[in-house]
Amino acid sequence: MEKIQNYIGGKLIPPISGAYFDNYEPAKGKVYSQIPDSEYSDIDLAVKASQKAFPIWSIMEKQKRSDILLKLADLILKNADQLALEESRDNGKPLKLAKQVDIPRAESNIRFFASAILHFASESHSMENTAINYTLRQPIGIVGAISPWNLPLYLFTWKIAPALAAGNCVIAKPSEITPYTAYSLSKLCKEAGLPDGVLNIVHGHGSKVGEAISKHPEIKVISFTGGTQTGARIASIAAPMFKKLSLELGGKNPNIIFDDCDFDEMLKVTMRSSFANQGQICLCGSRILIQKGIYEAFKKAFVERTKQLRIGDPMNEKTNIGAVVSEIHMNKILSYVELAKEEGGKILSGGNRVILEGENKNGWFLEPTIIEGLDNSCRTNQEEIFGPVVTLQSFETEAEALSLANGTEYGLSSTLWTSDLKRAHRMAQNLHSGIVWINCWLVRDLRTPFGGTKNSGVGREGGFEALQFFTEAKNVCIYL
Repeated sequence: MEKIQNYIGGKLIPPISGAYFDNYEPAKGKVYSQIPDSEYSDIDLAVKASQKAFPIWSIMEKQKRSDILLKLADLILKNADQLALEESRDNGKPLKLAKQVDIPRAESNIRFFASAILHFASESHSMENTAINYTLRQPIGIVGAISPWNLPLYLFTWKIAPALAAGNCVIAKPSEITPYTAYSLSKLCKEAGLPDGVLNIVHGHGSKVGEAISKHPEIKVISFTGGTQTGARIASIAAPMFKKLSLELGGKNPNIIFDDCDFDEMLKVTMRSSFANQGQICLCGSRILIQKGIYEAFKKAFVERTKQLRIGDPMNEKTNIGAVVSEIHMNKILSYVELAKEEGGKILSGGNRVILEGENKNGWFLEPTIIEGLDNSCRTNQEEIFGPVVTLQSFETEAEALSLANGTEYGLSSTLWTSDLKRAHRMAQNLHSGIVWINCWLVRDLRTPFGGTKNSGVGREGGFEALQFFTEAKNVCIYL
């Protein structure tokens, strides 16, 4: 059985302890590789490698750094089919989704920031005839990047690409649930000519490796995507050490549907925004709010289409719904379905585990689930489930829709369906979320700021916002 290796100082090496733990294939429910059980000592070794590399990488011409990153993007494109296969096997998502979304986006992330750094300019402020001020943007040093399991290579590269482009060295921890494509990327880094120690990838449990990244005094910046509780733990450690933090956390996103929407387009996109990647995307619209005039028509059409979704082997091109990422997560989702029943919810579709035949008989598959009849204040409508589960609620007025949409502790994204332009602008202005999609979902421009409000996070990623985060601003004043 293959043993995944850490990537430290340009070498693939085992954890210092020599200990490993199991990596499961969600669609089969079986162990298929071993993950390093790394500890603080492995992070410390990575820090030493980064300290050695930083003086060279940080002063390297931007064009040279860009060229190396572009070579890495080329290699992702060249190996896209293999990476997609690995992502599907490691995560449980349909292979066609990994081919269409995950791996192309990973390539785009690196290609975008490799180019963006060449256009990242500083500011100048003239004080008439007194002085001129200009701003230097310099790399900070060693960055800790901790990425989640739902979009493994996609979000892993989203963090490391701007940090590397800005001249920092990175110690990255992929999720211990889905480590494989990060391991494959480490091999491509060598082929791309990335200098030793510039990027170090350390695998292991969050309680050990993530904790070590948070605590190590030489890691000055932490970028984290994951659950709100974990983000709070990282902040409690890093904030007193005055580390720079970017935290992209949970969501309980509203999908707000007015009766003047383009019904067919809305329905098609709502199927995606509800169940794409088995609902395991932080931006999925898990609370569907429908204006009363079209509630029954929407419910009927939505339930019918949901029941037509094909649940099955992720490797089958006809599969719409693959396996959820782990047995623990499957049981968590099922527990919320039971909670919804206790809270008075009615299951309109799904709600059960699916047992397939053949080699997938032990896989962690769930029916996409639709629930109605719940109050907005209940736990099912307030807590992040992060699976193929959505709730339906009706509203009459714009004010009521806004109250329901803003009525959680989260504020990551909102989706709005209407043909009324003035209403769209009013709602967008008053929705408490970092992103508002109007008559679309998951349309992403990598130049735009990405992040949430309230318990959905701190800071913004994307575009020049990311390059600003991964650099330190220094004002230089020249007296005339």
